[in-house]
Amino acid sequence: MIIVLRDNVTEEQIENLKKHLNKYGFEICESLGVQKRIIGAIGAKPDFDTRKIKILDGVAEVHRITEPFTLTSRNHQKENTVIKIKDVEIGTDQLTLIAGPCSVENEEQIFKLAEVVAISGAKILRGGAFKPRSSPYSFQGLGEEGLKMMRKAADKFGLLMITEVLEVGQIDLVGSYTDIFQVGARNMQNFSLIKELGKTNKPVMLKRGISATIEDWLMSAEYLLANGNKNVMLCERGIRSFDKYTKHNFDLSAIPIVHRKSHLPVIADPSHAAGFRDYVPAMARAAVAAGADGLMIEIHHDPEKALSDGPQALLPAIYMQLIEELRIIAGAVGKKL
Repeated sequence: MIIVLRDNVTEEQIENLKKHLNKYGFEICESLGVQKRIIGAIGAKPDFDTRKIKILDGVAEVHRITEPFTLTSRNHQKENTVIKIKDVEIGTDQLTLIAGPCSVENEEQIFKLAEVVAISGAKILRGGAFKPRSSPYSFQGLGEEGLKMMRKAADKFGLLMITEVLEVGQIDLVGSYTDIFQVGARNMQNFSLIKELGKTNKPVMLKRGISATIEDWLMSAEYLLANGNKNVMLCERGIRSFDKYTKHNFDLSAIPIVHRKSHLPVIADPSHAAGFRDYVPAMARAAVAAGADGLMIEIHHDPEKALSDGPQALLPAIYMQLIEELRIIAGAVGKKL
């Protein structure tokens, strides 16, 4: 932490500052510049509230030089985290594909789409059994019946399964069916849920919150790692902006930024970011070019009749065409598909 002192700071104020820094466990390094007097506070304290120093008399500015997240940071682990589930590895040079409907609607639907997912070469089937919807009148999912249907479909076509868990009381139930827990954007800062998921060994995909900064996102991941779960991947799915032409603002810059700051794999979800199927292929291609470790894409064989998010679901034929395009882009950035 670097503390810039005011031009008119007194020796008494400096001594008071040093006393506080010692009390908080920092070592002190003082520098007298040509124009500014600076004090360095040395000590790894990611949870320290810098406002405790900012309010002291004589202090002009305080700058943190270490990240507040520790376990998710590249400083803690230089090599990339690789999540291994059966024969699937997430976080390698193999691009991970996750596809399926927004919601499990019936057995015929999920089996038909699971077959498309398997044929495309994707390894993970997505689908919601418990749906957190903005409106209480929207389809909320089939619950455990949906989990059963999805598990059967995944097993028949040799796929892994990912689905969302909404609350602490669902962890055991959802965990008995799924291979990967998904924490949705609305729950990114549900710390009670995240802490409990951190106590499991099952992989967790943490979606970025609708209005979350990258630091907020990584701090939420820190809860998972701090509670013992090292099998964590992140998912960029767009953040809220003032623009009405897309559902969310797809923050592609977050992918290389997170790769620089963190060792965790980053999955991109262009479907939720775009909100309209016409834009999804372009965003998917861009995400692979930006270095995403995987993609999560929504598909539906009859999107007009879909019970949730039909407008953003790709038809199977368009999805299969996209896969071939992604294969070329992946090769250009050192990935395999």
